[in-house]
Amino acid sequence: METLNILESAGTLDWEYDEEADVLYISIGKPRPALGTDIGEGVIVRYDEAKKEVVGLTIMGFRARTLQSLAAR
Repeated sequence: METLNILESAGTLDWEYDEEADVLYISIGKPRPALGTDIGEGVIVRYDEAKKEVVGLTIMGFRARTLQSLAAR
């Protein structure tokens, strides 16, 4: 299995929430082109294949998940 670097460099997190689609996009540093891999349950890891590093996450149904989690408490 290949190794991916995660948060190797000090960078800022950039995020954007699409309310209409209920999707949260999180980027490590500025958003950039990347490949995505669905790791299940609506979470997609975005990575730069050439540098072998994770560059972001996409979380589908973010608001719905958050409300469901809060209601379960």
